[in-house]
Order: sequence, then C-alpha cells, then structure tokens
Amino acid sequence: MNKKVLTAATLAVFASAAHAQSSVTLYGLIDAGISYVNNSKTATGHDNLFKYDDGVAQGSRWGLRGTEDLGGGLKALFVLENGFNSGNGTLGQGGALFGRQAFVGLSQNNIGSLTFGRQYSFSTDYLGGNYSTGGQTVAGNYAYHINDVDQLTSSRINNSVKFSSANFAGLTFGAMYGFSNTAGGFAGVPGTGTTAAPVAGSSRAYSFGLNYANGPFGVGAAYTDIRYPGQATPAFSTSLANVTFPTVGTGQIQDLRTFGVGGRYAIGAATLWALYTNTRLAPITGSATTFAAYEAGAKYAFTPALTAGAGYTYMHLSDANTGHWNQVDLSVDYALSKRTDVYALGIYQIAAGHNGTQNLQAQIGSSTSYFSTSGTGADNQLAFRVGIRHKF
Repeated sequence: MNKKVLTAATLAVFASAAHAQSSVTLYGLIDAGISYVNNSKTATGHDNLFKYDDGVAQGSRWGLRGTEDLGGGLKALFVLENGFNSGNGTLGQGGALFGRQAFVGLSQNNIGSLTFGRQYSFSTDYLGGNYSTGGQTVAGNYAYHINDVDQLTSSRINNSVKFSSANFAGLTFGAMYGFSNTAGGFAGVPGTGTTAAPVAGSSRAYSFGLNYANGPFGVGAAYTDIRYPGQATPAFSTSLANVTFPTVGTGQIQDLRTFGVGGRYAIGAATLWALYTNTRLAPITGSATTFAAYEAGAKYAFTPALTAGAGYTYMHLSDANTGHWNQVDLSVDYALSKRTDVYALGIYQIAAGHNGTQNLQAQIGSSTSYFSTSGTGADNQLAFRVGIRHKF
C-alpha cells in the first residue's frame, strides 16, 4: 500500500514538473474610440469627419505565445499574433490571419534567440516603442510619422531569420534578414528594363540594431533596408501625403533605407525622450527623396493612474522633393485598472513646401486609413480623439 502511495505521489510530482516546463498564453488588447479631424479627403476636396476609429493608442490584436523548456537553458518558443478592426471585425495587415507576427525558434540563456517567420524589424523593436511619442504615450499611431515610412511602428519583415541577443547588463543587439523567396532574388529582383516594375514578390529586407537601457537611461539605434518595398505582401508604404516621386507607382521604388537613433531619461515621475530618423526612398530611375524626422517629448505621472504627455515633431523633405511638416501631440491617459484605461488626445499638423505641381499637404498618422488629405489642398489637420483600451 505504501509503495502504491509513493508511486502515485512520484508520478504526480513529475507530471506537475513536466507541465511547468511548457506554457501557452492567450493575450491581446482592444483599442476603440471616436475621432474627429477638420480636413479629411472627400470627392471634391476636404471636410470635417467624425468617425469610429480603431487601434490608435495601440493596434487591436490577439495572440498566442508559448515556450517549452528543453533543458540546459535552451527553450523552444513561438508567437502567433493577429491584428483586427474592432469596428467591423475584419482582419488587419492585408487580411493575413497572423499578420502582426508569426514566428518560431529557439532561445538560450545568456546568449539570445534565433527565430524564423514574420517578425518586427529593429527599427520597430528598438526605436518605435522606446524613444518616440507614439510609443511613449497614448497618442500612438496618430503621433508616428507619416505613413510609418521610417518603420517605427509596423515594420514587419516576411520570411525572416532573426537573432536577438540576451540582455548583457542593459545592452541588447540583433540582426535579421528577410528573404524575397523569388528565384534569383537574394538581393531583390528587378524587372525587365530600367523603368519596369520589379518582379512580384521580390521584396527582401535586412535590419540590425543596438540598444542600451539601464535604470532611468536608455539609448538605441537601428538600421533597416527594404528592397522593392511595394512588392512585399502586404506592401510597405512608400507615400508621403501628396509628395510625388520621379517614377509612377509604389512598385517603382527600388529601395527604402531608414536609420534612426533615440534616447530616453526618467526623472522621478517625468520621462523625457528624443528621436532622429533619416529615410531614403530611391526609385529605379531618377533622384532619391530623403525624409528626416526630429522628435522630442515628455510625459508626467501626476498619480499612479493619471499621466499626461506632449510631443513635437519636425519632418523634412530634401533631394528630389523639398518641404516640411510641423506636428504637436498632446494626450492624457487615466488607468481604471491595470488592464483598462481611458484617454483623450489632440494632434495638430501643418505642412509647407511644394511637390512640383501643388503645395504639400498635411496627413496625420502612420496610415492613410486615418485621415488622408491626399489631393485636397489642405496644408493643415487638427484631430481629437477619446478612446478606451483593454488588455487581456
């Protein structure tokens, strides 16, 4: 009898230990609210717009993440993350089931992880969330730069292999390569002739970055290069409001290269940050356009629940196009609990310059789906929003 009891207890211990070595977690968030903008595109110009708007502070999502302990500090890991629109239930990221992230790999204690799949570039990993107004406040995707052309918030690389280091006393670093998966396309495949569109699906990318965070101080840098960004699925944006490039269509952009460096410092209840990015859009023929963004901001926690933030961004065009945008972001966030918060924000942007045929136009947000003014002639936009975000 005693042997049977001992055997049962031993099996229970091993079963419990085996269960503890593996885990799968369901997680996500839903961000929804009402937005207003004074200049939004219409068939004949521009007009006021009130709209239900989803995924502003952060994109709505749900996902699964899991790990399995393989012994000796080695683990298997995976992430499957879906993006969706809470207003109508549709899929985000071009309709992909797991368009935000989908990868599997191995991690080793004190070394790092090697993962394979659809993954964020280091411009997003190291710069977007750490050193920008969009990442530091609930201004979110309204505060990120025009169409996220500098890859701060939605830079996801298909068919990628990625190494991310362990944390060495605050220092992390990494590198990744995204395959074109097209015959002869290790470096991206051109079309036939000097002005032809590249072969469909021929986008390839690489990215690397370095970040140091210790106590109240952080600093990071990242570089991302995407060959034929218009041929990725879904395509990377290569438009900047109503800026015209020397060639026709997004498929004509041969290379999108972006570099950035940022820093952050916390002083008591206050946090300060600054960020610089430089993005070069090179067409197959003609001159390149350079987009530079200079950003600074601060937030202050008045109480553990109440935080206010402010940011200023100057965005500048040079080379084939000239002009600039000035943008101010203000936000306030109130946490009802650890998982639920409500917020309000206001954004103002004004443009100056000329694209060769008309004045440059304002366009708030990291996507044209927010309030595009392309073709309207409006050189300014003013947007307000109230929203709620719930994490699970």
